[in-house]
Amino acid sequence: MKRIVQDTADGSPTIAIPDMQVTYHSRHGAVQESRHVFIQAGLQPLLKQYDILRVFEMGLGTGLNALLTLEQAIIGEQAVCYQAVEKYPLNGDEIKELEYKQILRPAYFMALHQCNWNEPIAIHSLFTLYKSHTSLQEFKANTPFHLIYYDAFAPAAQPELWTQQIFEQLYAMLANGGILVTYCSKGEVRRNMLAAGFEVEKLAGPPGKREMLRATKH
Repeated sequence: MKRIVQDTADGSPTIAIPDMQVTYHSRHGAVQESRHVFIQAGLQPLLKQYDILRVFEMGLGTGLNALLTLEQAIIGEQAVCYQAVEKYPLNGDEIKELEYKQILRPAYFMALHQCNWNEPIAIHSLFTLYKSHTSLQEFKANTPFHLIYYDAFAPAAQPELWTQQIFEQLYAMLANGGILVTYCSKGEVRRNMLAAGFEVEKLAGPPGKREMLRATKH
């Protein structure tokens, strides 16, 4: 599976998989999409509600969402325990080609990628990362999460990750009052979320996308 680094419209990089015709982030801007979908719609409403905010990410990918969350943890003085699954981690050469200079010092970005898998690592005094080298289907949560970043590839590329069964698994992983955010707003995805028990709302999407979804467990 060939992966290449590409620049996006806001100057930040992403990774593309030509054979699958997918990119890890929006071509309209990787950083601005992640800030809009995951930070503004997901993380920021939950800041200061918990002593330790537990975040789960489907697909560590480039590490951009984790890096932005680390940035917010430092700015907001919010302790975060961040767990992510990634079945196909980036290799060293791919990581070196990715630069998110406008966010945090490069040392944090490299630490996210170079730290050990399958054990908790303190990247910062306010941010602990646990990377699981596995698929979502094989992942077992030990404690409930307050927030889920659902950043799987689009349904056309990975339909098995957008089913009612998957959202039932995610619903079970959330604490009561927890939320899930995703860039995807397809009608079938929304219906599968509702069938899994979520309350679902449509929000304005990032540049280049009209809508996104935020789902809440009550």
